[in-house]
Amino acid sequence: MPVDELIASLTVDVPDFPEAGVVFRDLTPVFADGHAFRRVVDGLAEPAVVDPRAAAISGADGRSGGLGFDVVAGVEARGFLLAAAVALAAGTGVVPVRKAGKLPRERVSAEYALEYGTATLELHTDSIRPGQRVLLVDDVLATGGTLQAAIALVEQLGGIVTGLSVVVELVALGGRQRIAPHPVHALWAT
Repeated sequence: MPVDELIASLTVDVPDFPEAGVVFRDLTPVFADGHAFRRVVDGLAEPAVVDPRAAAISGADGRSGGLGFDVVAGVEARGFLLAAAVALAAGTGVVPVRKAGKLPRERVSAEYALEYGTATLELHTDSIRPGQRVLLVDDVLATGGTLQAAIALVEQLGGIVTGLSVVVELVALGGRQRIAPHPVHALWAT
């Protein structure tokens, strides 16, 4: 079964969560299924997410060790699960992009709009080195605000976002356009 169909078959839509009018895509059944989780992790780590523009900037050929990234950054909270698994599979490190107030040391911050409010993301200032190629991972691309803030943080620290991998892209919400020209690799676009 293709990975998009596998994800769709296991995902549970929860209406009116976290507030009325929002349909939450619950991916926890996908994560709980060992075969599906492995397929998702492999899909998120695909070298096809390499941005040739970023590879040229970093001086890399985009295929260093078969990867177009040096580190995986995961957006809190479900992105942590995915990023850690992708980093382990790829043999790289993992960097948490946290919600405000969770990091104890010097950090940079970026505020962003959600489809149902605002929030702030943070990174430790020493978590990304200048020139380091970063694969950003999250569970869902909706309006793009969360990933736009994560991109801003990585770039503020001198990192190069070579790709964004998500499990689900909610196409109607236009997030891909908001984070252009960064390449997005979505396993299931709905």
